[in-house]
Amino acid sequence: MRETLRAWTETIETFVLEVIFEQRRDKRAAVARATLFCLSKIFTVAVKFRRFLYNVRILRDSTLGVQVIAVGNLTVGGTGKTPVVEKLARELRDQGRNVAILSRGYRSKPPPISQRLLNKILLRDDTTPPRVVSDGKSLLLDSETAGDEPYMLASNLKDVIVLVDKDRVKAGRYAIQKFGCDTLLLDDGFQYWKLRGRRWDIVLIDCQQPFGNEHLLPRGTLREPPSHLARASTIFITKSDGNTDALRKRIALQNPTAGIIECVHHPLYFEDVFTGEQRGLDFLKGVKVATLSGIAQPESFEKSLAHLGAELVYSKRFADHHRFSQQEVLNVINRSKKRQAKFLITTQKDAVRFPKIDRRDLPICFMRVEIKILKGARDFQECVRQICFR
Repeated sequence: MRETLRAWTETIETFVLEVIFEQRRDKRAAVARATLFCLSKIFTVAVKFRRFLYNVRILRDSTLGVQVIAVGNLTVGGTGKTPVVEKLARELRDQGRNVAILSRGYRSKPPPISQRLLNKILLRDDTTPPRVVSDGKSLLLDSETAGDEPYMLASNLKDVIVLVDKDRVKAGRYAIQKFGCDTLLLDDGFQYWKLRGRRWDIVLIDCQQPFGNEHLLPRGTLREPPSHLARASTIFITKSDGNTDALRKRIALQNPTAGIIECVHHPLYFEDVFTGEQRGLDFLKGVKVATLSGIAQPESFEKSLAHLGAELVYSKRFADHHRFSQQEVLNVINRSKKRQAKFLITTQKDAVRFPKIDRRDLPICFMRVEIKILKGARDFQECVRQICFR
């Protein structure tokens, strides 16, 4: 039942994205775009009204007495947020901070529906402790229970606390009381206004699609109007190609004081999904490869393989956060072998969702990446310094 619901949701999601970006031109798509446009106007009013309620203190935020860093974006998905969160967490930890990453765990396994319904009927707060993905010593949950991004962060950051809960005030309080954390890093937290205090807002903007198609949800991919960049303390331009003058000018119109950092996702090595064997970047030169991905913007991933000299002969894309079945992976393997691919390459985010497969006739590797700062290194160090020593 759950798999059927997920498949149905992904089908709807794919259709809506094709309508939003005008990849469908038929009459049904035109009607859908008009409907989504009207809904986006309502959504815009709702976003601004909610912000107003927080500003006038009708909706109350909470303060936990520790440093809070919210990392997020104006658009939905695809800005490369997880590696930035990882870099920040590692830098803050190296500066002596006791860091906890708080995630809502998008598409993680939810609590039992009976428990959620009972809480709503009785109008009572959920007192269930947050899910501890990592206690700073051990990885405690699988990717399905934790969500792929929290699981990936916990895998890459062995000595950082990672918690999952939609109520990040509750999760933050738990991190402070249980683990003695003094720094809370909100993954995808720019729109989470419920937790304030000593807060530093970091916004990521994709250089290739800075503001999507300029429309708010559901007609576009914007969560907030670009004018809300004014709240940002620091802005990361991700996937930078160096040609960012026009984007920088537009950012300056909305926020002339925020530090701007340009970065790219820099590949480190390739690792076998099942054996853990690592390979250098040069092993792909002149090699025929296939790709399998379920991420928001697979084009950047596929282009990076071409830049490393690989010959891409087959590519299979699924919806973002898609959880692969064994048969789906086997189908991709068979089609890749027909195209004479020597390796099947995926992303680390996708690798954590792979099922167990007995076949090893086509090696499957994921590309490990990190953030490399191109411009604004001083702004990054100043950002870390102000967070740690303000």
